[in-house]
Amino acid sequence: MDFSEDVFLHRLAPTSPDPFLIKVERAEGIYLYSPDGKRYIDMISGIAVSSLGHRHPRVIQAIQQQLNKHLHVMVYGEYIQSASNRLAQKLTSLLPASLNCCYLVNSGTEANEAALKLAKRATGRTEIISFRKSYHGSTHGSLSVSGNEVKKSAFRPLLPDVRFLDFNEPDQLDLITTRTACVIAETIQGDAGVRIPSYDYMQALRQRCTEVGALLILDEIQCGLGRTGKWFAFQHFNIVPDILTLAKSFGGGLPIGTFVSSEERMQLLARDPMLGHITTFGGNPVCAAAAWATLCALEEEKRIDHVEEKGQLIESLLRHADIREIRRKGLLFAIDFNSGDRVNRIVQRGKELGVITYWFLSHPHSFRIAPPLTITTAEIQETCGLILQAIRETA
Repeated sequence: MDFSEDVFLHRLAPTSPDPFLIKVERAEGIYLYSPDGKRYIDMISGIAVSSLGHRHPRVIQAIQQQLNKHLHVMVYGEYIQSASNRLAQKLTSLLPASLNCCYLVNSGTEANEAALKLAKRATGRTEIISFRKSYHGSTHGSLSVSGNEVKKSAFRPLLPDVRFLDFNEPDQLDLITTRTACVIAETIQGDAGVRIPSYDYMQALRQRCTEVGALLILDEIQCGLGRTGKWFAFQHFNIVPDILTLAKSFGGGLPIGTFVSSEERMQLLARDPMLGHITTFGGNPVCAAAAWATLCALEEEKRIDHVEEKGQLIESLLRHADIREIRRKGLLFAIDFNSGDRVNRIVQRGKELGVITYWFLSHPHSFRIAPPLTITTAEIQETCGLILQAIRETA
C-alpha cells in the first residue's frame, strides 16, 4: 500500500501549505488507524460527514447490495432507479409538506449553486442576499455568496448583485426587498465558529422573505441531519425554508448532496429552458443507497434523541481557565481561546495524543468539535481527558 508523503505532496494538488498528514489505513466507528497501528479519535467526523461513525454496518450493507445490482447507468433525471426513488421518498417523509421534492447532486457546493439558480428562475429577480462570515462552498457561485473576503479576492469577478448583511442583526432585514430573489443563510453559521442566531431573528427573517416574495434558502450542509439535536436545524426556530440544501453527513461517508423545495417550484427547472439544471453523476445509485441507509439508521437507532445529552456532557467536561467561550448546538462545538497560535498548538498536540480536532475557515481563535453521533459516554470521557491534556500542555 502506498502511503508515500512525497506522492501526496507532489502528485496530488494541495489545498494548503500545511496539510494534516495523518496516514489512514482503515477507519471504524469513531476511530482512524494509521499503517503503524496508531489510533486517532475522530472528533470532527471528517468535517461533519461521518455522523454515524466510519463504516456503519447498515451503510456498508446498503452499498454492497447496490454494487451487486448496478453502478451509474444514466445522467440524473432520465431513468427510474430504485436507489434514488427510495432515498427521495425517505427524505421527503422527514420534511415539512412544502419540501416535498428533492434534486440529488454530488456535493454541498453543487446543492447551493443549484438552489441559487432555482431562486432566480422562480422569482425572475437577480439580487441575492447572504451574510458576512458565511461559508457556502468554493465553486464560483457558492464562493460569491460566502462572506470571507480573504478566500474570495483572488478569484474575482464573481457573481454580480450579491449583498451581504450581518447575521443575527434584525435591524438590517429591511434591506431584503422586492428586488431580492433569495436570501441564503446557514441556519447555524459553521465555519464562522458556530454562530447561533436567536429564535426571534430567524422568525423575523422568515417573515421578511415572505413579505417581499424573496425565497429563503437554508444551508444545512453542516448543521443538518441530526447534528444539532433535531433532524433539521431550522426546527429549533419553528420556521420552514423555501429551499433546503443538505450534503456532508447525508451519504454516510459517500459523496452526495441535495436541494429540496416544492414540486411546483422544482418543475421550473424542466422548462424555459429545458434542462435548466443537469448533472451526470447526481443521484449515483451507490451514493443514494448509502444515503437512504444513513437516514434509516439515524431514525431506527434513535441517534438524534441523545445528541443534546452527549453535547451537554462534553461541555461539562471541557472546563479550563484558558477557554474563553464554548459555543454549541447539539454536537456542533466551537471552543474559543485568546489567539490563533494557541488554537494551532492545541490542535497539533491533540493530534500527537491521538485525538483529532480542527480549525475553522473563518475564525482562527476557535477549534471545532463535531464527533460522530454514535460516540459513547466512555469515549466522550476519554476524549475530553485528552483534549484537556492538550490544553494544559500548550499553556
